[in-house]
Amino acid sequence: MSDLPAPDSILAGITGPGDLKRLDNEQLTVLAAEIRDFLVAKVSRTGGHLGPNLGVVETTLALHRVFDSPRDRVLFDTGHQAYVHKIVTGRQDGFDLLRQRGGLTGYPSRAESEHDFIENSHASTALSYADGMSKAFALRGEDRHVVAVVGDGALTGGMCWEALNNIAAAKNRLVIVVNDNGRSYAPTIGGLADHLSTLRLNPGYEKVLDLVKDALGSTPVVGKPVYEVLHAVKRGIKDAVSPQPMFEDLGIKYLGPVDGHDVQAMESALRRAKGFNAPVIVHAVTRKGYGYRPAEQDEADCLHGPGGAFDAETGKLLAPAKLKWTNVFADELVKIADERPDVVGITAAMAEPTGIAALAKKYPERAYDVGIAEQHAVTSAAGLAMGGLHPVVAVYATFLNRAFDQVLLDVAMHELPVTIVLDRAGITGPDGPSHYGIWDMSVFGVVPGLRIAAPRDEATLRAELREAIAVDDGPTIVRFPTGAVPAALPAVRRVGQVDILREDDSKDVLLVAVGSFAGLGLEVAERLAGQGFGVTVADPRWVRPVPIELSGLAGQHRLVVTIEDGVRAGGVGDAVASSLRDAGVDVPLRDFGVPAGFHPHGSRAEILASLGLTAQEIARDVTEWVSKLAEQPEGVESNAQNRR
Repeated sequence: MSDLPAPDSILAGITGPGDLKRLDNEQLTVLAAEIRDFLVAKVSRTGGHLGPNLGVVETTLALHRVFDSPRDRVLFDTGHQAYVHKIVTGRQDGFDLLRQRGGLTGYPSRAESEHDFIENSHASTALSYADGMSKAFALRGEDRHVVAVVGDGALTGGMCWEALNNIAAAKNRLVIVVNDNGRSYAPTIGGLADHLSTLRLNPGYEKVLDLVKDALGSTPVVGKPVYEVLHAVKRGIKDAVSPQPMFEDLGIKYLGPVDGHDVQAMESALRRAKGFNAPVIVHAVTRKGYGYRPAEQDEADCLHGPGGAFDAETGKLLAPAKLKWTNVFADELVKIADERPDVVGITAAMAEPTGIAALAKKYPERAYDVGIAEQHAVTSAAGLAMGGLHPVVAVYATFLNRAFDQVLLDVAMHELPVTIVLDRAGITGPDGPSHYGIWDMSVFGVVPGLRIAAPRDEATLRAELREAIAVDDGPTIVRFPTGAVPAALPAVRRVGQVDILREDDSKDVLLVAVGSFAGLGLEVAERLAGQGFGVTVADPRWVRPVPIELSGLAGQHRLVVTIEDGVRAGGVGDAVASSLRDAGVDVPLRDFGVPAGFHPHGSRAEILASLGLTAQEIARDVTEWVSKLAEQPEGVESNAQNRR
């Protein structure tokens, strides 16, 4: 055995994957412990995805000892479990600025390293990438492997099974590591999860790893699973105790289960899979949050993603608790459910993060977690509505993009009363561009009959959620941002369904402030007033369709300005401009919003400042524009809908 360096020196000596191959077993054990200490120390200061990465330390070490990245492609699905991969590929120094402006991203990043290939942070996609890559290498005659690390939660997504079907048919060099920890955010649910859970409970499995408990038996969301084990009807009781037939039916070889926290066991399985030269599934059983007691004892999500700095000893967040948008939604949904037995909730593997867990706790039979399957969630909601219920589908705004077709044709075309609640709408910050919820008002604004609400504070969220669920002739969306709810912004009066938040005697500018930008609108108005301009600040509350009252208000002003926390192209500004044209209101319009693009991660404030979406910059631009209008002769003001 080689000389063992001091415990605090092994991690410091890892500058790339090649360094791992020189370590012996004892050194690897020490390195795994150092990496866990490193993760807790760094993430406790910055926030980030902790639980998933603690669970893949040994598995990641084994991957990089067996395969030769970057020649061999190692893909992570989802990318939030790639922190250990970043550490061993030479990015330790960047963790001081993890998820902060100019620092490491929280997901794989091609700009950061040659070892990162896909910037995937939406689940269930890596197998499709891997299928294409392996086909390309085969066609080009290149001797390379593709490895996809997929969580058991991701396997609840339909794309995984579409990819597996094609991977089996192609028979290329492809190793699929199923990181089975029984959880996505919360305990994994569904037929496949039941299948793997059954495996965990048989005596042979317990000999492999006595760490994992039956995930479905403890889930607060759906209770006992109602689906048959996948393929059980076809293959009988054999499938209930062994996963081999499930994958071999597809034509994919299976190895496992393997203790994912045993580097040597994982290496052995991966080397056998690598030598097979055809698709192989390596079933690694791990425990989310492994090795860090506060994470292991966190029943909700094993400290999946602490939202900020926390005490490394206890795992408790350091910042005082504030009222979150999600908590307001969850509380009001339960109150509505108390009054209306037809209201049910649906989420896609994110009951706690979206607030559906509160409904599930009180009415477990009326809350459904469908796994990482947004398309299925929406069409299942359509079926629930056809059955006489009013479903509330709660997802992150960025994830609803995956279900556009279902919203359009399965829900809206049938004029079904389905309410979709979008958490984390707008610029969300540290998680980066894949998680920004900036597309929904543009993408879904074209859906006929769909109504979109954007509350500005606690009271309007509660009110607009009730209004949405009261709609019985078509779909509705209620969108709100991440983080703490701002102070109340009461209206001075209401015009139809439009709230007037400020109204000066002079009618120079009508400022239409959408949702969470209401406070920003009031700040802009104050600055404009200081320049001698009169401003009316209007919150439309419902932004699609555009309230007819806005056209009347616009006709009383010299300039209309819209500000929205979403993409400008096809956004609320475009919709207001169109409505003014249709109404024959010839008033210039300027819109402020997020430029279409994939904007770098950082804090929400930093990103908005970089995009010019601050009170100072907006007020400066509007002042310049209104001043130009004042210089024009009477009757010469353009009726064009001018753009910023």
